[in-house]
Amino acid sequence: MRKLVYVILTSLAVALVGCVTINVYFPEAAAQKAADQFIGNVLDDAGQATPPASKQQKPATDNHGQPPSAMLLDLLIPAAYAADTPNIRIQTSTTEAIGERTRQRFQGELGALLDSGAVGFTNDGMVAMRDPAKVPLSQRAQASATVADENRDRAALYREVANANNHPEWEPQIRATFAKGWIEKAHAGWYYQDAAGAWQRK
Repeated sequence: MRKLVYVILTSLAVALVGCVTINVYFPEAAAQKAADQFIGNVLDDAGQATPPASKQQKPATDNHGQPPSAMLLDLLIPAAYAADTPNIRIQTSTTEAIGERTRQRFQGELGALLDSGAVGFTNDGMVAMRDPAKVPLSQRAQASATVADENRDRAALYREVANANNHPEWEPQIRATFAKGWIEKAHAGWYYQDAAGAWQRK
């Protein structure tokens, strides 16, 4: 009887393995977490301390120290599939350099432009001049240069994250993920574009 059950389980596992298609999907949750960390560091608004892990009851194990459910999963899910499940790599020398430049802008002129309402976050992950009249005429050229520098770094950031994960085709999704993060973490009083492109104030 035990041999028959083993044969049935083995046959089932082989059939399921044959049906599994290994798709490299865009890991949205991991990307949002990585974007939020980058943005939080730039805005000096790093995330709250993580709560200590709760103590959980130790699961039952078989005589080899492995939970029975894990043994079944090992049979049903091929190791290649698990290994190919992507995470988002965001820390490279390029992204660190971009982060440092962006942080300096937020602590300096870009932060002042956002505070004044002259500049806001766009819905495509960039910044834009919202109200040039809030900037003295003599400073507008410098303000425009600051916006251009920030947007150049942002475009490079989104491209670098996609390339660092060996999926350049993810760049639009990376950009959309960061766009959401910038808006969510915008300080009170800062402007951002809604989905329709209208300016809103936090």
